[in-house]
Amino acid sequence: MRLTKHTHATVTLTKGDTTLLIDPGTFTPNAAELLASADAVLITHEHFDHFDAEKIVGAMKDRAGLHLYGPASIAGALSDVADRVHAVASGRSFDIAGFAVETFVADHAVIHPEIPLVDNVGFLIDGTVFHPGDAYLNPGRPVETLLLPVSGPWISTEQAIDYVRALAPDRSIAIHDVMLSDTGKASTGMFLGADSLTGTPLDVLELGESRDL
Repeated sequence: MRLTKHTHATVTLTKGDTTLLIDPGTFTPNAAELLASADAVLITHEHFDHFDAEKIVGAMKDRAGLHLYGPASIAGALSDVADRVHAVASGRSFDIAGFAVETFVADHAVIHPEIPLVDNVGFLIDGTVFHPGDAYLNPGRPVETLLLPVSGPWISTEQAIDYVRALAPDRSIAIHDVMLSDTGKASTGMFLGADSLTGTPLDVLELGESRDL
């Protein structure tokens, strides 16, 4: 499986000739291109930086075979293609485009007590790669590769360190990083990498950079 990092929390996973696209949001300038080549789409939650409804609806209208999986709360924005939108519940397992996917649903991390919480889905792909969305979500399963949110209004370095320690993945890959400068991205390894309190290697990938997992 090959993982490619795109803007913010958007990643693609490719295996053979099939591609799974996770969280094409409005911060991702090539979202339309990624949707055009994806075999299926996963959405962790409804916030705009993870879910570009307009581009997704356009792509699904253009491609009758494209299906999307995510929380029930996104269904209203996708009513024009509702027959191919699949609401997921916690603890579900299914095959999508040749990938085995397990889902874990919890609240989005707290940004502020006055900001309403939304459902957030974590996706475990092929039992190895975990995208937690916007939460320090523990699937209670061994994780080889953790896609680790490193910046944002809900991020706490202290909690992120403890999260990596709790999951104890073989490696982390930084995501959710659009708010960081280049210097900020480089410094994440000081706090969240192998030489830090996590003890876990952290990859900080450039846009479009890939790793074979």
